[in-house]
Amino acid sequence: MTDKRYKSLSLELQQRIQEDRANHVVNPYACKDEDIIRRDPTHDKANIWRPAFVRDVEKIMHIPYYSRYMDKTQVFSLYHNDDITRRAQHVQLVARIARNIGSVLNLNTDLIEAAALGHDIGHTPFGHPGEHKLSELYYANTGRYFNHNIQSARVLDVIFPLNLSLQTLDGVICHNGEMECKNYKPKHYEDFAEFDAKMEGCYLDKKAIKKLVPSTLEACVVRVSDIIAYLGKDRQDAKRLGIYDDSDAFSGGAIGKTNAEIINNMTVNIIENSYGKDHLEMDDAYYEAFSLAKKENYQRIYQKPEVEKVYAQCICPMIEKMYEYLLKEAKSLSKDTIVYRHHVSYIEEMTAPYRRGQAYRDIPADELVVDYIASMTDDYFVELFRYLFPDSTLKVEYIGYFEEE
Repeated sequence: MTDKRYKSLSLELQQRIQEDRANHVVNPYACKDEDIIRRDPTHDKANIWRPAFVRDVEKIMHIPYYSRYMDKTQVFSLYHNDDITRRAQHVQLVARIARNIGSVLNLNTDLIEAAALGHDIGHTPFGHPGEHKLSELYYANTGRYFNHNIQSARVLDVIFPLNLSLQTLDGVICHNGEMECKNYKPKHYEDFAEFDAKMEGCYLDKKAIKKLVPSTLEACVVRVSDIIAYLGKDRQDAKRLGIYDDSDAFSGGAIGKTNAEIINNMTVNIIENSYGKDHLEMDDAYYEAFSLAKKENYQRIYQKPEVEKVYAQCICPMIEKMYEYLLKEAKSLSKDTIVYRHHVSYIEEMTAPYRRGQAYRDIPADELVVDYIASMTDDYFVELFRYLFPDSTLKVEYIGYFEEE
C-alpha cells in the first residue's frame, strides 16, 4: 500500500525516461564538460580520472574554509545541540537533492555538486542576521553591499584564486535561496567579463542580487534545491528545539509539511514538469504551496520576536564593535595585529604558490575586515570577541543541552 503523502512520477514519464536511458539519449540543454570556461584555460585540464567539473568539486572541498562550514550557523545560533543543522550539512543536502533532480533530467551532476558545495562558503557567522549586519557596516564605510553568495564566489575566485570554472562560480552567485520562482530558465553567457560585472553590480546596487539569472540549467537546479533543502529541515530542527509542537502550524498543501514530504514531492513535481525542457518548472499548486511554506517558516521560525531581540541587542552590537576594532588594525596592518596574524598572513601563506598580481595585504582595509569576519565560525567569533573585549557586558548566552530538564 502506497503512502499518499509521497507523490510519484507518472507512469508515462517513467517509461519515457527508461526508454531514453536505453537509447542513450543526451540532454541537449545540459552543460557539457568540454564547454568548461576557466580564467586560465592552460591549467586544470580534464583527464580521465579527474573530469572537468570534478576538479572544481575537489578544489572547493580541499580549501581551508570548507571545514569552517561545520561551525557556521544555518538558522539556530543560540543553541548547543549536535542534532541541529549547520551549514556543513546544509550544503550536502543541497548537493544531494540537486544531484537527484539533475541525474533524472540527465544534466551535468559534477557541475551541480560543485556549485552546491561552494554556494555558502562565504556565509558569515550567525546566519542571515550576521550577514545583514556586516552589510550594513560595510555599506556605511564604503557605499558597497555585502551578500553571502557574492562573498562565496570571492572566496573561491579571489581570496583563494582557484581557477574555478565560470559555470561553477555563476551557480554560486545565482543560488539565491531567498527567492522562489515557478519557472527557472537559464540565461547563457560565456565571458568572465560579464561575470565580473555581475559581481560588481551586486556590490553597488542592493537590488541587483535579486536580478541574477543562472547561466546553466544545472545552476537553476541548485537554486531551487537550496530552498527545498532548508524548508522542511528548518521545521525539523525547530521542532527538535521545542520552538513549536503542533505540525498543524504549517499548511502543507500539495508539497506536504514534513522534511521528507517536501523533498520527495518537490523533486517529483519538478522532474515531472521539466523533463526534456530547456527550463525548470513546477505546476501552479506546487508553486503556491512552496511559496506559502517559505512564508510560514519566516513567520513561525525565523522572525520570532524573542530571537530577533537577542540579535538586535547582543550579536549585532558585538559584530559592530569587532568591525571597528579590526578596521583600525587593518589600516595599520602591523605584524602584531590580530587581523594580520590570524587572517592576512594565513591567506598569503596558503595562496603563495598560485597567487598572481596584487598582494592580498594591499587590498582596502574594509575588504580585509569583511573577508575576515565573514570567514569566522560562530565559536571563533565568540572566542575572539571575548579575547578582544574581556570586560564587555555583551555576551552570547547559549541554551544548553540540559537546561530544559
